[in-house]
Amino acid sequence: MSERDLPQPELLALVNERGQGHLPGLIGVVFTELTPEVVRAELDVRSELLAPNGFLHAASVIALADTACGYGCRLLLPEGAAGFTTIELKSNFLGTAREGKITCEARAVHAGRTTQVWDAEVKNAQGRVMALFRCTQAVLYPK
Repeated sequence: MSERDLPQPELLALVNERGQGHLPGLIGVVFTELTPEVVRAELDVRSELLAPNGFLHAASVIALADTACGYGCRLLLPEGAAGFTTIELKSNFLGTAREGKITCEARAVHAGRTTQVWDAEVKNAQGRVMALFRCTQAVLYPK
């Protein structure tokens, strides 16, 4: 049975556990939905994730968005693919946060045999969009 076929509660438990001991677990990324149509994840803002100016560090926002897109990419890998790697990413910041929970919603724009393109929106605790994110993933195949 592939990850794609797991019931949502089991899949979420698996991916949230997979992040432990790696960057997603270190910063506290938690997945709340993971389907071929949409990926939702969240992150509690805490002092370790802030820049010295007291605002959420841009890298924290990018880590949340890139992680959500990456886990979605993994779910949509074509038959025979061995994995993927990010080859380009871009983020536009429209706001920030100092506290609360930020959320991310990611969707595939293109899920092809050799590349995938993902868009994500990151919102602050008040539900306002604070970042727009897009990344391109190269699909990898065994040699």
